[in-house]
Amino acid sequence: MTLAVVKEQVERKVTRVGNSLGVTLPQEVLEHLQITQGDEIRFEFEDGHVTIKKKVDLKLPKGVDAEFLEQMNEMINEYDETFKTLVNR
Repeated sequence: MTLAVVKEQVERKVTRVGNSLGVTLPQEVLEHLQITQGDEIRFEFEDGHVTIKKKVDLKLPKGVDAEFLEQMNEMINEYDETFKTLVNR
């Protein structure tokens, strides 16, 4: 089975929003990521590229604190390359 990869592009202009700069998301992007008003999104930075993903709300098991989970996530992201090199040892 082969998968067809379709690469589409859309462009937007950066505009001023108060004291900040902003970019609107085209409808095609919102539909592709299944984002609706009020959803949170996450920006991931890697090698000069930015990836936008819909933030997924996880139901935490009883006794797991959301703040602890966020700290663990930050630590994992910070040491991602180190963890990857340990896999091959």
